[in-house]
Amino acid sequence: MNTPLAEVLSVTLLAAVLIWAVARPKGLPEAVLAVPAAGLTVALGVISPDHAWEEVQRLGPVVGFLAAVLVLAHFCDVEGLFTACGAWMARWAAGRPTRLLTAVFALASVITAVLSLDATVVLLTPVVLATATRMGVRARPHLYACAHLSNTASLLLPVSNLTNLLAFTASGLSFTRFAALMALPWLVAITAEYLVFRRFFDDELAAPLPSPDPAPHPEPLPLFALVTVGCTLAGFVVASAVGIAPAWAALAGALVLAGRALVRRRATPLTVVRSAAPAFLAFVLALGVVVRAVVDHGLADALRRVLPDGAGLLTLLGVAALAAVLANLINNLPAVLVLLPLTAGSGPGAVLAVLLGVNIGPNLTYAGSLATLLWRRIVQQHGHRVGLGEFTRLGLLAVPAALVPAVVALWLSLTVLGV
Repeated sequence: MNTPLAEVLSVTLLAAVLIWAVARPKGLPEAVLAVPAAGLTVALGVISPDHAWEEVQRLGPVVGFLAAVLVLAHFCDVEGLFTACGAWMARWAAGRPTRLLTAVFALASVITAVLSLDATVVLLTPVVLATATRMGVRARPHLYACAHLSNTASLLLPVSNLTNLLAFTASGLSFTRFAALMALPWLVAITAEYLVFRRFFDDELAAPLPSPDPAPHPEPLPLFALVTVGCTLAGFVVASAVGIAPAWAALAGALVLAGRALVRRRATPLTVVRSAAPAFLAFVLALGVVVRAVVDHGLADALRRVLPDGAGLLTLLGVAALAAVLANLINNLPAVLVLLPLTAGSGPGAVLAVLLGVNIGPNLTYAGSLATLLWRRIVQQHGHRVGLGEFTRLGLLAVPAALVPAVVALWLSLTVLGV
């Protein structure tokens, strides 16, 4: 196929896939359009079968890792981990909205980092809503915190986000080295978000409260789930140190919790399969093929011309800003798929700067990340409406306030720790 026609067709298919993912007509999965679109790119000669297969092979291990983490998070919920979190938040907040916001920030940050952003969006958000309602406080600040932290707090570990898994593979870093370099940016970004939230929602957090319901009785800690998660994290570190893919540790943890649920008849084999979100995994693979077609037909060359060169602070700021803008234009997953091949040759610093941009930047718009779209759908299902204007105003404050100091923190980490 001639290049101009291939460019138009690949961009059109990518736009259609993303619009479908945002709108999800009649609740149909994202893969319903993405998989046929990927097939069309190959059938029409927009991308060669070799390039398409190469992209599937590149994403295959990452998608397998994601599936295991999703199963692990789901069965942590089955064990009662998130119910216990809700009870703890209510007791610790003691009827004060500001303390509840602090508790939400702390829990959402840890859950996002350890169990991935999907756990925060799908499992923690309804718990936060129920807790705020029981306490008699306004839910909006705490719900928005879940949305923002599902993105921002996913910076810490390779397992926290699909974008991290892709960056981890491209960076060449070990699991522990990745976490060490991202620890300071993670803390700085979360702190900046917290300060913005305190200011933005000052009136709601200071509003007088009705008499709240009594704090719930302590829920027993699901020790089996906690120990399994702890062992899985340790497994990531050990596996990375000895040259084994961390996906095997994730699979082991998922099998332990899923096996326990099956033995206790709290799940069926079909439940286990569904918890891995196979339709979403197919969407990721198909999206990768469509994005590869766009990259092969001009986007890579255009971005290469505007990507800054060098390894200094200004370069990292430029890379992160470009990644943030691109994430809001075409969604953060396609953005990271496009940018990583272009920055991997510049070293881990550039790759991690891309990650800061595609993880913090999406808090500006609904369409910036699939996690935010999913969060909006869950909140609406529970009877709460979120306004586009308010979400964007909050993002205009929070994104630069978190992104700029996080990049500076990354530069400091690279300077002190080296790569």
